[in-house]
Amino acid sequence: MLQHGSCAASAGAGVLLLGVPGAGKSDLLLRLMQRGWQLVADDQVALSAVADGVTADAPEELAGLLEVRGIGIFQGLPHGPAALRMAVLLVGREEVPRLPEPRAFEVLGHSLPLLALHAFDCSAPAKIELALGVAEARYALRAGAFAAA
Repeated sequence: MLQHGSCAASAGAGVLLLGVPGAGKSDLLLRLMQRGWQLVADDQVALSAVADGVTADAPEELAGLLEVRGIGIFQGLPHGPAALRMAVLLVGREEVPRLPEPRAFEVLGHSLPLLALHAFDCSAPAKIELALGVAEARYALRAGAFAAA
């Protein structure tokens, strides 16, 4: 299944970035890559159900491409598939709850934790890294988006 969005991975754990055009998916993807994350896909993500979850990859025609607004479309970038661990819905700053209730992104018969973040906050990459740590049980969360997950 093709999903409009972008995806990056840290140590094989993928995070799906969702949002309307101009929400900052590619910009946030670029900032995650600057922090050592791997490109999975930009603009369109090919999702596949597997026994233990969902994998993400780039459609063949978009593999290794990254659109950087104001510069152009880069090609031949290192990329690869990832096991999805969570999804992030990119919204306006005023739509980000201070202490969110747990939410899920349902896809291909699987449920992934879903966060709402503002892509252009300078802390967005760090927030995603912390949340991924919770999704992978490396960190604990007392209250908030993963409390019941």
